[in-house]
Amino acid sequence: MMRYKYIYIVVVLLLFLSIASKIVEAENLFTWEDCVKEAIANHPDLISAAEKIKQAKSDKDIDVSSVLPQVTSEATGKKSKTGGKKTKETYSLSVTGKQLIFDGFKTTSEVSNSFKNIIAQKYNYAVVSSNIRLNLCSAFVGLLKAQELISLTKDIAKRRRQNLELIKLRYEAGREHKGSLLTAEADLARAEFETGQAQRSVSLAQRELSKELGRSKKRLIKAKGEFSISGNYDYKPDFEHLADTAPFLRELIAKKEAARYNLQSEQADFLPKVYLNASIGETDTEWVPREDEWSAGVTVSLPWFEGGSRIAEIYKAKSQLNQAKADERSGRDYILVTLEETWKDLQDKILNVSVEEKFLKAAEERAKIAAVQYEKGLISFNDWIIIENNLVNAKKSYLNAQAEMLIAEAYWIQAKGGTLDEE
Repeated sequence: MMRYKYIYIVVVLLLFLSIASKIVEAENLFTWEDCVKEAIANHPDLISAAEKIKQAKSDKDIDVSSVLPQVTSEATGKKSKTGGKKTKETYSLSVTGKQLIFDGFKTTSEVSNSFKNIIAQKYNYAVVSSNIRLNLCSAFVGLLKAQELISLTKDIAKRRRQNLELIKLRYEAGREHKGSLLTAEADLARAEFETGQAQRSVSLAQRELSKELGRSKKRLIKAKGEFSISGNYDYKPDFEHLADTAPFLRELIAKKEAARYNLQSEQADFLPKVYLNASIGETDTEWVPREDEWSAGVTVSLPWFEGGSRIAEIYKAKSQLNQAKADERSGRDYILVTLEETWKDLQDKILNVSVEEKFLKAAEERAKIAAVQYEKGLISFNDWIIIENNLVNAKKSYLNAQAEMLIAEAYWIQAKGGTLDEE
């Protein structure tokens, strides 16, 4: 009876461990969509870009506040003495208000500059998101490829091991020379090395993907996906339109407009500033003061000489505007070239996959035929091993072509400004 009890406990423990391992595996299994969601929530570069938007909005609020009434309150107490007279004590309470009436549209230009900076930071967020998407996709495909490479190298090692057993039998029977045996042993050693290399590559790929997910520590992650592109790329798009709508160019345009308003703000410093002032309070020689006091008036200020600083600020603002215009032109040219380049590369990689697939099918068929021929002694070891090597290389080339196609698509999407939020 006790024996059955122990068997029951062991079975329950094994079942529990099996369920627990499946739960852990499911938690570590990530699709592309899972990666995108986590990167949006955790990636530090994206968080930094979002904070820059908040800072730009705060700058706008600061600029807007200068056109609103400025009100301050003040309480003072002081002692004074003149010549041989008695010490005099004075106390006062007051509320003072100041309202900007005219400043040559300087504040208006500064507020407009702030709005353009907000727009620029929003486009910067899209650019950062686009770059993160590229890096995230490259890391995801890298892990997917590394996982597939483990299975591929294990299959190759198994095939090399079977080939070695066959050659050993033929060598022992005197039907094959020692060079063939040593070559088969070397092929097996290389296959086993590549299997270990692929396993180590998975660890590195997991580290890279963890980084792009925004994680501070590496976790065991398994990528789940297919080597297939997500879009239809049969027709060449309008590169001019894509360039004009790219976030990177829109950011440069917003920066140019911000520089234009900054120049207008600096030029406004040559015009007078007009303020409406008002003050009301109480003053007395005793605390609490009880005598009413008020004032109202208009202040007009116009600096005449400040050592040339205002002229220098205008020259600087003009230079910044010219720089922004040049950056916009350069950025548009760069985007157009990048679009052309990444589109061409994507087309090449898509077609290359179909080519490598044909080579793989041909190599598999030739390997089947050659294996039978070699066993029957119809072809030499040299001819047979060349066909075997071609099969191994064809399998690797096909896997590489599939991964390169997905990464080429990621570069194309990044070139036209695709972001994580669009996934």
